[in-house]
Amino acid sequence: MEFKKLGYLTHKDLEGLGILPPSERLKKGPVVIVECPEEIPCDICIYACPYGAISKKSIYSVPIVDWDKCNGCGVCVPQCPGLAMFIVDLSKNGVAYVTLPYEFLPEPVKGDVAILLGRDGKELGLGKVVKAWKHLGTWSITVEVPREVAMDVRAIWIQRK
Repeated sequence: MEFKKLGYLTHKDLEGLGILPPSERLKKGPVVIVECPEEIPCDICIYACPYGAISKKSIYSVPIVDWDKCNGCGVCVPQCPGLAMFIVDLSKNGVAYVTLPYEFLPEPVKGDVAILLGRDGKELGLGKVVKAWKHLGTWSITVEVPREVAMDVRAIWIQRK
């Protein structure tokens, strides 16, 4: 696995770990992607999901998503202490939506322009904040992004004039 050397997950890592939803499920609407490859003692995601879509074989195993149960509601996103939960929606033509955790300033506002960042911190282009809500100190932000970068956007910087 490259992430142990690089310090961040690659698309190849996600495929190898079985973290990515099947392409048919991605086309149906929003769905969670849990980018939590380490076997650590945490199970908050299991209890955060109101639909029982996330499970673990043990407290130390990686989360498993039941793609049929997940409706992409995003309740899990701000509750993950590792900021490893993301919602991706590829069901719309031409654009995509990514919901991600955000713990920076300035606080996000609908309509904000966001610099899109990949897992490696590199800029992927610009997006627009379409929804923002806060839960226990962590913001969840849904950003409209170009479809071709939706599976790679994992952080943003808010741009304000």
